[in-house]
Amino acid sequence: MEIFAEFLAHIDNPKHRARTEEVLAWVTNKFPNLMPKIAWNQPMFTDHDTFIIGFSVAKHHLAVAPERAGINHFSNEIVQAGYDHTKELVRIQWGSPVDFSLLENMIEFNILDKADCSTFWRK
Repeated sequence: MEIFAEFLAHIDNPKHRARTEEVLAWVTNKFPNLMPKIAWNQPMFTDHDTFIIGFSVAKHHLAVAPERAGINHFSNEIVQAGYDHTKELVRIQWGSPVDFSLLENMIEFNILDKADCSTFWRK
């Protein structure tokens, strides 16, 4: 989690910082084989140098980016969890609970789906 310390320190709202830290710590603990990193000023996790999932902080939500394939695969579950989404990210409103099982499923999907991927992003 040390790699994310500076990013977290720049989140002004203490509740938003705590929520973001909770999610990043959960991913770190649940998926210890993923490499945490900061790229494009955002925390993300990679596997064999390929993008698995990224996060960003906005005024009203924590954004989760599992790439378009992850959004497409889980769009029904995302809506059922009460989140809205775009083609590239899921918005978890600050006042909403985090659906960690959905997050786990999205990460596992990307790990398996990108097992043979040799590029950072899907082509």
